[in-house]
Amino acid sequence: MKPTLFVLAAGMGSRYGGLKQLDGLGPNGETIMDYSIFDAIRGGFGKLVFVIRKSFEKDFREKIISKYENHIPVEVVFQDLNDLPEGFTCPEGREKPWGTNHAVLMGKKVINEPFAVINADDFYGRDSFAVLGKQLSEMDGKKNDYCMVGYRVGNTLSESGSVARGVCATNEERIDGDIQFVDENGKKVVLEENTPVSMNMWGFTPDYFEYSEEYFKEFLKANMGNLKSEYFIPLMVNKLITEGTARVKVLDTTSKWFGVTYAADRQGVVDKIQALVDAGEYPSKLF
Repeated sequence: MKPTLFVLAAGMGSRYGGLKQLDGLGPNGETIMDYSIFDAIRGGFGKLVFVIRKSFEKDFREKIISKYENHIPVEVVFQDLNDLPEGFTCPEGREKPWGTNHAVLMGKKVINEPFAVINADDFYGRDSFAVLGKQLSEMDGKKNDYCMVGYRVGNTLSESGSVARGVCATNEERIDGDIQFVDENGKKVVLEENTPVSMNMWGFTPDYFEYSEEYFKEFLKANMGNLKSEYFIPLMVNKLITEGTARVKVLDTTSKWFGVTYAADRQGVVDKIQALVDAGEYPSKLF
């Protein structure tokens, strides 16, 4: 069974001020997401699932999904603040979504096969989808064995400032050619270029939904009073690893990650995509 690509796109409308500004960065106005989907199709994925907010479904179907429909089956699910387990209600005054792992839970009814989770607005690169697609196709029918793509930290940094990366909860930036961060004791730490970091590119099997549902209840009990608390994927994964329930294999990739972390990054991303097109990695028109 071919794996599914699950794209987290529920934050999109708010971040870009509506889908009209879904930024065209490729030579023919392609978005970063177009490249991910192109790479996923050639990496052996068989279905796309988007999690979005209901309020921009019409726009999303017209502008985004119509592009992919002839190439791969597509489903849409919705993330909603009020979509909570029985016995819980959304506290008054909460506006922030419940986080990435709540978004993942929305796929439970439509995903029955190994699946990858990615952010809509990160450029992950061809090799990472090939590596992840291969691993997921070997996970069919298994449980409690997950994976994530570990980018080499030197392949993920923004030239425009420091960024948060999941080696540990720290900020890293390149200073005089070295990748540095200050740890929790205030000490400077220099990282090797090839240190693996997480860029939110995960591989799961459907049993992950059940764990996520159970733990979400615990999370809500503990965090109901905090209007900004979010149920993140690493929170769930970390719990499963620490208690010995699941293992997560870190997959190496030669791909360079990039995204528009700062407004100043935009032109750099346009140039990097153009260079990949010039090198023959991508056709100049994707879909």
